[in-house]
Amino acid sequence: MHQHVHSDIQQMLLAEGLLSERELWLADWLRPERLLRLRDVLLRRTGYLAIALEAVDDGHNQAAILRSAEAFGVQHVAVIEGKQPFQPSKGVTQGAHKWLTLHRMPDIGRAIDLLHARGFQVYATDLGEGAQPLDAVDLARPTAILFGNEKDGVSAEARERADGRFYIPMAGFVQSFNVSVAAAIALYELTRRAREAAGDRYALGADERHKLYVTWCLRSLHGATREEARRRLEASGFALDEDLFDEDTRDFSESEPDGARV
Repeated sequence: MHQHVHSDIQQMLLAEGLLSERELWLADWLRPERLLRLRDVLLRRTGYLAIALEAVDDGHNQAAILRSAEAFGVQHVAVIEGKQPFQPSKGVTQGAHKWLTLHRMPDIGRAIDLLHARGFQVYATDLGEGAQPLDAVDLARPTAILFGNEKDGVSAEARERADGRFYIPMAGFVQSFNVSVAAAIALYELTRRAREAAGDRYALGADERHKLYVTWCLRSLHGATREEARRRLEASGFALDEDLFDEDTRDFSESEPDGARV
């Protein structure tokens, strides 16, 4: 019975393009429940929304934002480091960083250029004059949300070059939320609205789903089993992307898009 279930799942994954014929052996190394869980999460992932973090220095805030991105199904996070390195607290991420694609950007100008090149409009969080409330952000196009430093917010260059600026309306005496709280609120609202606005464009493209599914299967393995799986995948020509960061920006800026995708 177990073999029959496994075979059915393998055929489904093959038909959906999540595994190719040369990768079907991976399905034998994971429980059926795990294979289905990875699939179900992946099919809800989006590349229509992305997050950019400019000089978010606190490791707990970094981690909390990654955790929210993962929870709301936003796959791509661009990181522009500030005074402190980007080292999210693993105790806070609860492993969320393993399932995301993170991209280290050299500076905010390059980051915005790359986002624009990929078809994204960039909305920065800002309390200044001319900023719109969160529910006024136009999601007719793929959108990247930019969050700034805990103390200073986004830079003057980011405010100037962003396609729009937004704030989260508040009813209390304090002026702003903690950056990680603001990110969670914004992601909840924007993923809900974008799912409706984008329709079929909301999901990741087929090539990216395939790459991520194989990578997630590998990350679900441990120890010697994982190393053997890595060797087999590399021998088959599969391009592994296991690092937390892409140390250069080629993957972010030059990979073939499926529609307007990161």
